[in-house]
Amino acid sequence: MATNTNSNRKYYVTALALYFAYFILGIASSIMGQYKTDFAKAWGATTLANGTIDVSMVVSVIAAYGLGRLIAYPFSGPVSDKVGRRISGFIGIALYAVFFFGMISVHSMWWAYAIGIVNGIANSFLDTCVSPSVMEIFPKSASIANLFTKFAITVAQFILPFVIGLVASAQLSYKVIFIGCGILMIADAILVLILPFPQQDKTAVKTQSTTNKGGSKHRFTPASIASILIGFTSSATFMIWLNCNQELGASYGIKDPSTLQSFYAVGATVAVLLTAQFIHMGLKETTVLVLYPSISIVMLLLCYFISNPVILYIGSFVIGYAAAGGVLQLATSTTIGFFPDSKGLATSLVMIASSVANYVVLSAAAYLTKVTGASAPRMIILMNVVITLIGVGLALIVKYRGQSSAVSTASSVEN
Repeated sequence: MATNTNSNRKYYVTALALYFAYFILGIASSIMGQYKTDFAKAWGATTLANGTIDVSMVVSVIAAYGLGRLIAYPFSGPVSDKVGRRISGFIGIALYAVFFFGMISVHSMWWAYAIGIVNGIANSFLDTCVSPSVMEIFPKSASIANLFTKFAITVAQFILPFVIGLVASAQLSYKVIFIGCGILMIADAILVLILPFPQQDKTAVKTQSTTNKGGSKHRFTPASIASILIGFTSSATFMIWLNCNQELGASYGIKDPSTLQSFYAVGATVAVLLTAQFIHMGLKETTVLVLYPSISIVMLLLCYFISNPVILYIGSFVIGYAAAGGVLQLATSTTIGFFPDSKGLATSLVMIASSVANYVVLSAAAYLTKVTGASAPRMIILMNVVITLIGVGLALIVKYRGQSSAVSTASSVEN
């Protein structure tokens, strides 16, 4: 049974430490995309016919994050559920320190690829610690608590371009950011080792959507499977945009495409705050899972058909809001509702789908970049539209089949 709110106050500092880890995760997930050319040069990339550096190898390394997550999630969920949230969190944070120090120390694309896999492994252990932990610390607002992991990420991604600007104006190496983040992760790992964690809760979390009031341990229904698969589609939408928007911006005439990152981050931050309020007011998570990807599709199509810098600034904000504003976190919360006694496992299932997205779609983006040249950014938009449209279909299954399942379960309990 969940502990009451007063007794959970002693875990609030723990929650802050976990949210801070996600803040640094936000930097780790996007910083490589901001320094593609620098890393490509460091790894011996060739110069293309148009005089630019071939950054496809950097996109491939970013895609390796997904491979690392895919490798680790089958283990990280059970570690979190059986060994403990603390151990899972410590492993994740410590491996992030390895990523930050390691990525600036290697001089080969293949060594960088290995460090990228470490990044993904770190992400998996941190996810299966943080999402269940904050939902257990704040049991009465579990979905909102999990949503704020995204808030921590978006705040970091908003601040990052300004940090990059300060480092550049001070004529310091980009490696300074990596060193600073590595040191902060070491400090946070120590905090996670010494701070108290709540007792793991086996009861269903309080979400307004689906959930498992019948008490069965694992409910692999069409709705629960669709909820898991939203981990793929929701991740693909924002990962593609986050890691490929700079090339699109340059092709549309934006002199400093890194500024798109700030608009994206502001949109995602606003979305987390507004969506948390909407859910508090009674909006169902499943409605958000349908509505936000639909908005993303419209915006992506506008960015495809209107080749204008202004539309990309608007698009970055809207994609940040609708794609990166917590859809993945709400999909995780909804899936946890189907697996109330195995929150770490449920988190792993969604994040495995997310990991596959990271690896598959970014590898596809790297391939398109190499074979289609100047037209690649717009081709990547179309790929994103198709994937996001599939996500809307999955969300409709979760919304309507999940409700039917809940009604059926309630009827069987009453009988």
